[in-house]
Parts: sequence; C-alpha cells; structure tokens
Amino acid sequence: MRFANSEYLILLLVSVGILALVWWGVSRRKLALARFGDLALVLRDRAEISFARQGGKGALVALATVFIVLSLSRFQCGTHLEMLKREGIDLIVAVDVSRSMLAEDLKPNRLSKASQEVRGIIDSLKGDRIGLVAFAGEAFVQCPLTLDYAAATVFLDAFNTDLIPQQGTAIGEAIRVATNAFEKAERRHKALILLTDGEDHGTQPIEAARKAREAGVRIYSIGIGSPQGEPIPVFDENGNRKGFLKDENGQIVVTRLDEATLREIALETGGKYYRASPGEMELERIMAEIAGLEKKELEGKLLTQYEDRFQWPLMIGIMILIMEFLMSERTGGKRRRRISEVTI
Repeated sequence: MRFANSEYLILLLVSVGILALVWWGVSRRKLALARFGDLALVLRDRAEISFARQGGKGALVALATVFIVLSLSRFQCGTHLEMLKREGIDLIVAVDVSRSMLAEDLKPNRLSKASQEVRGIIDSLKGDRIGLVAFAGEAFVQCPLTLDYAAATVFLDAFNTDLIPQQGTAIGEAIRVATNAFEKAERRHKALILLTDGEDHGTQPIEAARKAREAGVRIYSIGIGSPQGEPIPVFDENGNRKGFLKDENGQIVVTRLDEATLREIALETGGKYYRASPGEMELERIMAEIAGLEKKELEGKLLTQYEDRFQWPLMIGIMILIMEFLMSERTGGKRRRRISEVTI
C-alpha cells in the first residue's frame, strides 16, 4: 500500500480543523441554552434538540474529508509487472568551439548562442539518445550517446574555446568522429546536428558527409554567425577585452559564416541547413524533422507498477457525505413543554 501523491496527505489536517470547528459550535450552543437555566432541564423540555446528532454530522463531514484526501493522494494497493519500452533515435550534436566562435555577430557571442541552441535541443528530447562532439582544429566525443539528459547538460556546460588546444575549424573531422560514435551495425535511426560558422580548414567536410550518408547518418547543419563577417575579440587573463585577433601581417582577422559549405553538407545526407536566429525557429523545424525519422527501441525495463485504488476511498467519502446530508440534527421525540421565544 502506498500513496503516489503523498504530498496531499497534509490536507488531512483539514479534517482535524472540521472536528475542532464542530466542537466549538456545539459548545457555543450549549452555553446559549444554559443561560435559560439548568442545561439538563432545558434539554428535557426541548427533546428534539440533539447535540449528539449535531456532533455526529460534523464528525461524518470530517471522516468524508479523510477519505477524499486519501483519494486525492492516489491511494495504491497491489502491484503488477509491466515492460516499459522506450523508442527514439540516436542524435549527436557537434559544436564548434574554435576561437572564431567568440565573434559577437550573435549576442553575446557565437559560442554562447550555439550552447543555447544545444540546450534547447536537449530540453525538447523525449526518449532519444544524445551525444556531444566538440571540435576546433581536431574533434573528440565530449559525451557518448546517453539517455541521461542531465549528464549531457553538465558536459555542455564545459564547452569553451580553451577545450581544444589545437585551433582551426575541422568540420570534416567532426563529422567523421560523430559518425564513428554511432552504432556501426545500424544504418538508420541516426542524426547529426552540426553547429558551426562553417569556415573549414581543409578537412574535406563534403567527403566526410558522403561517408556519413553511407553509414545512415542524416546531417542537419546550423550556421552560427553572419556572412558579412565579424572580428574575433581577444581577452586577457582577467577576461577583459584587449583588442581583436590579427594575422601574421598585423591585419584584423574577420570570420564569416560559410553557408554554402554547410548547405552542401546537409544536402549530401538528405538533411537541411538553417541559419541560427534569435527566435530559434530553426530548432523547431529540425526537431520536427527528426521526430519524423524512424525510431528504434532504445531500452526495455521490467518495472513493478502499483495498482491505483483511489476510487475506493472516493466512493466511501461520497457515501459518507450522502449519509450526513440525510441525517437530521434533531430527534423525532415530542416536546413535553414549549419554551417560548428562545433565542440561540
């Protein structure tokens, strides 16, 4: 026996309050009648008055409250075994953590925007496994495929531009690492979301996307940044900006969103390309596409389920309220003598 919503049991105090209120009301009535003389003599002349019935009606209301609260708390009794199956897809999100992601054409910067998008992806998942890949000049699996969304969020919080010492943007390597992180035996149920500014540094991302398609991976790319370009801020050890990144000739480096490459990567695998927007409408579209993919059984567990029996106390509570409604406060006996104009 247990209560699924045990927090509602605190409402049992209401029945105690009802009993206290009934006791106070009966006491007030007795004191009012006692002003006319000895209470026992007064009650003998007013035989129809029954404090026991009045108290009994209040006690019935309190008792009905107890059973209604037990019903509200989802009284459960008895168990049965049930196989819980979870279906979904395997989803890996690859995030660019190179220095160019510090550009501020998306506020507060590209990397913060990418992390926000990944957080939105995690929050929208229901039954799908998720993994995280971080990449800059090289790529590695930051979080393997898991159903533990809280753990994935903890790994996401560790993403920053110092995570990978080797700078650059190795999109092709990120796709290859993500593809290998999926189960190789399956050729379905796999999707990769790529968040980057698209400035690849010679890692053959189109060829990597072609290999991913052969492995059954569908890629959805999200462009982070603007095609117009933005300089890359440089900060000191205290986090204060001290200027912008410059090349070996002393010229300020401008990083631009390469939409053409990201669009080609997505189309190569049957996916789609979206540019990141403040309203994150692209997330809704991508997750709607992913929801339409064929799902597989990811997990099956034999669980003990408790039987709901809240109907029993609810029925008893209603019956007690009906009894209280039909019960009169007065007895059926005749009065031996009338006491005129008694005010209670």
